Amino acid sequence: MGSSRLPGKVLLDIAGQPMLARVVTRVRRASRLDDVQVATTTDGSDDPVAGFCDSMGIACTRGSLYDVLDRYYQAARRAKADVVVRITADCPVIDPALIDDCVQAHLDGAYDFTCNRLPPPWGRTYPIGLDTEVCTFAALERAWKEASEPQQREHVMPYFYEGVELLTENPSLQTGLSPRGFKVALLHHSEDYGAYRWTVDTAEDLEFIRQVYSRFPGRDDFSWLDVLDLMRREPHLMQINAGVRHKTLSDIDVRALKK
Repeated sequence: MGSSRLPGKVLLDIAGQPMLARVVTRVRRASRLDDVQVATTTDGSDDPVAGFCDSMGIACTRGSLYDVLDRYYQAARRAKADVVVRITADCPVIDPALIDDCVQAHLDGAYDFTCNRLPPPWGRTYPIGLDTEVCTFAALERAWKEASEPQQREHVMPYFYEGVELLTENPSLQTGLSPRGFKVALLHHSEDYGAYRWTVDTAEDLEFIRQVYSRFPGRDDFSWLDVLDLMRREPHLMQINAGVRHKTLSDIDVRALKK
């Protein structure tokens, strides 16, 4: 609830439901997941999140406000998870089929960390807002014990892929070994849509997403490819949030540094 650019965003309305409900509903459709939990904070500002989850029967665990890696680790430990999939709550067009693709690739290759996006210099080909990150619990526990830099704690997964060199033998799946010994895999789409912005971090982003949902009245099961088709039919929609700068790993909550 303490988003700096759009306070309270996870419970803001999208076509009659809070954004968090939209995210959970879509993630639950992923067939390779056994359980879906919301990992929020113990800060009083997030009491409405916990209350909403309780009212909707959504599993919710609460943890550190600034150390998001610790929050994920504690939630995964309580859930006795073998594999952890990270989805952020500001991605209301997250695609369950793409989540399944990432999980399947992760299991097939026995990787420590699998994703469909990485920050520069590695790049991305899926739109911002479809971000899916998968790791083993063993790898998460090691990162939880060893990671010490603020960006590693706040952004959860950088400890796995920092410094990795990815091979390009397979255009749809780059793989590599990080300097810390983690087996890493990055999924790519055949065409590059990495500049498309389908996440919610500002008022402009929220308006864009509301316009997308309005094009699918009464539905929340449309796929990311359906949204892509919509962008081709109505490219002017992308101008709504075209000026928003995407956050990077160097953007951290300075309040955490004061702790």
